[in-house]
Amino acid sequence: MAEESYATQLIDGNGEFNVAGLENFTKGVKLAECGLSYAVVAIMGPQSSGKSTLLNHLFHTNFREMDAYRGRSQTTKGIWIAHCVGIEPCTIAMDLEGTDGRERGEDDTTFEKQSALFALAVSDIVLINMWCHDIGREHAANKPLLKTVFQVMMRLFSPRKTTLLFVIRDKTKTPLERLEPVLREDIQKIWDAVRKPHVHKDTPLSEFFNVDVVALSSYEEKEEKFKEEVTQLRQRFFHSISPGGLAGDRRGVVPASGFSFSAQQIWKLIKENKDLDLPAHKVMVATVRCEEIANDKFRQLNSDEGWLALEEAVQAGPVPGFGKKLSSILETYLSAYDMEANYFDEGVRNAKRQQLESKALEFVYPAYAVMLGNLRSKALENFKTRLEHSLSKGEGFAASVRACAQSCMLEFDQWCADASIQQANWDASKIREKLKRDIDAHASSVRGENLSELIANYEKQLSAALSEPIESLFEAGGKDTWPSIRKLLKHETEVAASEFSSSITGFELDQETSKTMLQNLRDYAKNVVEKKAREEAGKVLIRMKDRFSTVFNHDNDSMPRVWTGKEDIRAITKEARSASLKLLSIMAAIRLHEKPDKIENILFASLMDGAVTVSSTKTREIGTSTDPLASSTWEGVPPKDTLIPPVQCKSLWRQFKAETEYTVTQAISAQEAHKRSNNWLPPPWAIVAMVILGFNEFMLLLKNPLYLVVLFVAFLLSKALWVQMDIAGEFRSGTLAGLLSISSRFLPTVMNLLRRLAEEAQGHPTPQASRQSGSLMPQGFRHQTHPSNPTSNSIPESSVSSNISPSDSGVEYSSPNLTHRRVTNIQEAELS
Repeated sequence: MAEESYATQLIDGNGEFNVAGLENFTKGVKLAECGLSYAVVAIMGPQSSGKSTLLNHLFHTNFREMDAYRGRSQTTKGIWIAHCVGIEPCTIAMDLEGTDGRERGEDDTTFEKQSALFALAVSDIVLINMWCHDIGREHAANKPLLKTVFQVMMRLFSPRKTTLLFVIRDKTKTPLERLEPVLREDIQKIWDAVRKPHVHKDTPLSEFFNVDVVALSSYEEKEEKFKEEVTQLRQRFFHSISPGGLAGDRRGVVPASGFSFSAQQIWKLIKENKDLDLPAHKVMVATVRCEEIANDKFRQLNSDEGWLALEEAVQAGPVPGFGKKLSSILETYLSAYDMEANYFDEGVRNAKRQQLESKALEFVYPAYAVMLGNLRSKALENFKTRLEHSLSKGEGFAASVRACAQSCMLEFDQWCADASIQQANWDASKIREKLKRDIDAHASSVRGENLSELIANYEKQLSAALSEPIESLFEAGGKDTWPSIRKLLKHETEVAASEFSSSITGFELDQETSKTMLQNLRDYAKNVVEKKAREEAGKVLIRMKDRFSTVFNHDNDSMPRVWTGKEDIRAITKEARSASLKLLSIMAAIRLHEKPDKIENILFASLMDGAVTVSSTKTREIGTSTDPLASSTWEGVPPKDTLIPPVQCKSLWRQFKAETEYTVTQAISAQEAHKRSNNWLPPPWAIVAMVILGFNEFMLLLKNPLYLVVLFVAFLLSKALWVQMDIAGEFRSGTLAGLLSISSRFLPTVMNLLRRLAEEAQGHPTPQASRQSGSLMPQGFRHQTHPSNPTSNSIPESSVSSNISPSDSGVEYSSPNLTHRRVTNIQEAELS
């Protein structure tokens, strides 16, 4: 498809800028893609001088040309632009309305200056079309045009190197070598005559313009020659912006993408009759266009699929290669910005790039912060896992913490380096410090938990090692109770402290902390002893009664006492109470220090002896004897070590005596009952009287032996009934109760004995009789074992004089002599 020139009116005759037309033109020729590789060529000259014809032949454009058959009149109104076909790089031709035209009249000068200023501001090459015959004339048509051009250029504060190509039309036989010096001389005179600003007073013409001259034959008379010369001139426009080309040394070029905006702003400034500062305008154009490009790239970044996927992924956890991926995304859009804004003013371009970069980095920073947070969480979890694994292997706590923390911090630094963005120099030190604080806090927490668990284990060990032995020592209540407790406490405490010191070595605690923890462990052991002592002190009354019962009811060989009447109950009672009071003195205060006290002496003097010996001096000072137990503290014992105050000891002793008095009474009653049961024979004087008074009867029996047999049989029967019915036991419960029990059982017992005698005489005892005999015998002795006398029932089991149990051969007593005697009597009764 052949190229098109896209001829478009840029500014109409009324000075209105065709914005839409210029936008369509730039899109049609794809001007924005050219960067700085484009050139603008404008042509100025008198009206009807063939400017449009020259452009059409030179650049293959299609500007409207004058019709000679209709006369000489204005053809081009305003300013038109067209794409130069077949010229590289992209070249835009600008056809200006002719000067010195009759159609505008007096206003023509104004538009002439405005269009000339616009052409010089936007063009790289300006063709000045002039007739050959005007050269050398003082008032020729070219002189006002040149003056206008130079005056306009003086309004440019900074030189914009422009190539002025004078095209001499309809050249004559005079050689160009003759015409060019004259033309250059005229141009220099015009330049020197133009009023210049002070800063450019001595500035040479070459600083503002490159002047070149070319001559063309007449188009009407020598058309072929004209076309040939135009073709040669066309070749000079190829690569015109390359070094050595027509516009090879141009300056202040606006990138192609900003040409449309730049042209609009330049014409606006010209219309407002403002001085045109091309460098300032260049900066303004660059500012607007670079900002547009930057905003466009930022919008593309916001919707970039790679960025959106990366942002979503980082919310779920650490993303490997995060820094490289994000840097690549940012670099893509920054490079695209650099490519599009490459030809704009460098200062503006760099400033806008920096703004774009800052804006983009600010936009992606939250994702980076989340990434660092994920890395911190991951490093902390790794530390926790590794520390737990290391501790489970039995390694030292402090060494494990150091090793795990060092490895995790090293990994975190590597992860941060991987997550770092090439375009930013973000500092991750705050996140690193927070990770360090988190690691220290977790290590401190684990250390506290481990130490607490370790301390709890050793406290439990101490409690188990001390509680039961101390309870046993208090229960024994001997002279060496507190010395034994002190020895036990010291031994167990030292063992636990030694093991605890070895256990905490791996924690690498400072000396003060270790010392404090060891002291706390010793204090705990002491508190265990004190707590146990206070518990036992609360049970002292029970312990005292148990101690009294043990001593009172058992002899020195720990055998149960049988109250036979020979025991000294008073002495035994005093001994038992003394043992109980000894126990009370032991439990009265905590004696973990080897400082002697007078608690035992005071208690015995006050409670056992019933009086207190007071020194004469003290007696004289007080006036009367005082009760040492009428106090809440013990002399020489700190209040915190007092378990049972003196006044409470007195109250406990009173209660103890009241509760053990019954036991003593029962023992006395049992002793008296035993005496009564063993003293059934009459007194000796009665026996002597019976012998003397019954001498005759005794002699009668000797003379008649049959009476002896009858008496012997009666004696056996009486003895059998005595044993069978346990008459002595029945009467222990009282006379009336014994009579009632014997009267109810007498007849069945006699009948049973007669039945058994009859059966033994026949030689075959019946099973029923055997069963009845067996059942009757335990029944008789059952009453003896469980007497109905409430007085006997209240006596403790340990104080009962005999222990009775049924057996096949009779009743066995705890006393060997009584057992032998009872069994022998029963056998004799059965044989009889």
